[in-house]
Amino acid sequence: MTMTAQEEKERNDRSAKLLLLFAMGSMTMMFAGIVSAVVVSKSREDWMKDFQLPTAFYFSTLVIILCSITFNLAKKAIQKDNRLMTTNYLLLTLALGISFVFCQFKGFGQLMDSGYFFTGPESNIASTFLYVIATVHLAHLAGGLISLLIIIYNHFKQKYNSSQTLGIELGAMYWHFLDFLWACLFLFLYFFK
Repeated sequence: MTMTAQEEKERNDRSAKLLLLFAMGSMTMMFAGIVSAVVVSKSREDWMKDFQLPTAFYFSTLVIILCSITFNLAKKAIQKDNRLMTTNYLLLTLALGISFVFCQFKGFGQLMDSGYFFTGPESNIASTFLYVIATVHLAHLAGGLISLLIIIYNHFKQKYNSSQTLGIELGAMYWHFLDFLWACLFLFLYFFK
């Protein structure tokens, strides 16, 4: 039996979404492993008990939540064929994503100013885990920024409209995942001292 073009498109869309869900599940498992290592390591004698998260991490959490909101607004705008608003929201999402990276590096600077280093004689296991968690999340965010740049490029090439939104939908799913993941990691780091 031959599939119609619409059926084939729907099948390909489902396959792409399933692959993204599989990748996000894999990333979740990786972070679960890191978080488990933190929980186990907390019983060490050299664990910091009075550690405070850098203030820049609070701002970065707000920024990444705003990224999800603007990406979702971009998705809704393209579903209504509002290209101008889609452009504005995609570019705003990009600016916020870059701001998140800036805030994270500002947080690293605040950690170093407080005497907490990734490695070396001034480091300890707690600060090392914090750097690892934030850096690994930043690596995944770099993938998100690259995909966002591709989405913006495709949008300017007019590849998206109300009947073709898959790229923006996948990008939004990934950004929502990154947002949720960072919020969970931030809350974990904030409360698990």
